[in-house]
Amino acid sequence: MTVKVYPSLLVLFLTNTVWARNVRPVYDVMDPEDWSLFTFECPQDCFCPPSFPNALYCDNKGLKEIPAIPARIWYLYLQNNRIETISEKPFVNATHLKWINLNKNKITNNGIEEGVLSKLKHLLYLFLEENELEEVPAPLPTSLEQLRLARNKISRIPEGVFSNLENLTMLDLHHNKLLDNALQSDTFQGLNNLMQLNIAKNSLKKMPVSIPANTMQLFLDNNSIEVIPENYFTAIPKVTFLRLNYNKLSDDGIPPNGFNVSSILDLQLSHNQLTKIPPFNAHLEHLHLDHNRIKSVNATLICPTSIAIEDHSSYGNMPRLRYLRLDGNEIQPPIPLDIMICFRLLQAVVI
Repeated sequence: MTVKVYPSLLVLFLTNTVWARNVRPVYDVMDPEDWSLFTFECPQDCFCPPSFPNALYCDNKGLKEIPAIPARIWYLYLQNNRIETISEKPFVNATHLKWINLNKNKITNNGIEEGVLSKLKHLLYLFLEENELEEVPAPLPTSLEQLRLARNKISRIPEGVFSNLENLTMLDLHHNKLLDNALQSDTFQGLNNLMQLNIAKNSLKKMPVSIPANTMQLFLDNNSIEVIPENYFTAIPKVTFLRLNYNKLSDDGIPPNGFNVSSILDLQLSHNQLTKIPPFNAHLEHLHLDHNRIKSVNATLICPTSIAIEDHSSYGNMPRLRYLRLDGNEIQPPIPLDIMICFRLLQAVVI
């Protein structure tokens, strides 16, 4: 077995992506015969590519309002403008919209006409990042699969706003102003197919309650979380990627088997206050513990199985850890031999 030990960070494996069971192709193609039903008008200041007639590019144009959207449009790009309102009038003919990008505008909740979003019956992707929203807009179309609301000023989630969004697979609320009291036991009720939940860079001090059971990716970086409740992950048995970087977790805040969860493959606990490596499951593949207060590594304590020179009886019993990051602690090389004996699939150690 060859293990590479890196003196500084060189490799990062996890990307901020979402797994969606029923993700449709982003660029669908309409039957050419159907185009005869539509005209090819193009709003002033926008671009209508002849090779992609169901897309409308109105981004980076300094627009203050949304232009009238032609009926043929499925994909609408309005990012990087000065738009303050979303009214029903521009969308009267746009009954086929699937994708709207309104990132980096000046939209407020008061600027969104009541019911305008919910009337977009075929909308799959809604981007409203970097606006002036103070709460999650409602009501939303039940067809939505992805909702991106990062980098707003959201501090409130209206009751029942997600209750009919059974198709939603990704919800991004990172970099807002959410406090613990904004996340009630029924906040995420109805999100039965949610797979990625991003609440990083808010003001949470506790782990959020009642996370949807099918969640696979949970991102809680850059909060002020101190404690992992006992058996917290029992309610989300499919969680695979867990990010808790830049919080205030200490050894006392983690139950003895808090992260001993067979579904977790990637665990990120960088920039916390840990002095020892918490126990983890043999299925874990990537472990990020850099920039804590860890002084030593005791293989006997952290190895999920008994350490023995002889081969493990089967691959199913063998610890699957492949990447271990420990830089920014007080650990000095070399890596103990027992670590190599326990984690025989280990490919990289950053120390």
